[in-house]
Amino acid sequence: MINNKCCDTIAGKITADPDAEAFAVICKALAHPVRVQIVGYLKRIDKCFCGDIVELLPLAQSTVSQHLKSLKDAGLIKGEVEGPKTCYCLDKKMLNKFSKMAAALEKPE
Repeated sequence: MINNKCCDTIAGKITADPDAEAFAVICKALAHPVRVQIVGYLKRIDKCFCGDIVELLPLAQSTVSQHLKSLKDAGLIKGEVEGPKTCYCLDKKMLNKFSKMAAALEKPE
C-alpha cells in the first residue's frame, strides 16, 4: 500500500485570482531569453533608448521593438517618447510585485 500524504486532503476550491492572471502575463513575457536579458540590462542602467538596446543585441531593430512591446504590455517596463525616440525603464513596482508573487509559490499557505 502506498501512503501518499500530498494527496490526502483537498484544501478548498480554486477561485479566480487577478494576481495569478498578472503573474501569468509576466511569466509569458519573460519566457524569451532576450526579454530576460533586456530586463536585466534595464535593471543595471536604469533607463535607455531602444536604439541602445539594438546595438547590444544581434537582432534587427524591429525584433527588439517587438520584445520591448511584449515587456511593456506585461507592465514590466515603461516607455516614454522623447522626440523621435522612446526611452525605456523598468517598472520597479511591478517587478517587485512579480518577485513577491514568485516567492509566494514556495511558501505553504
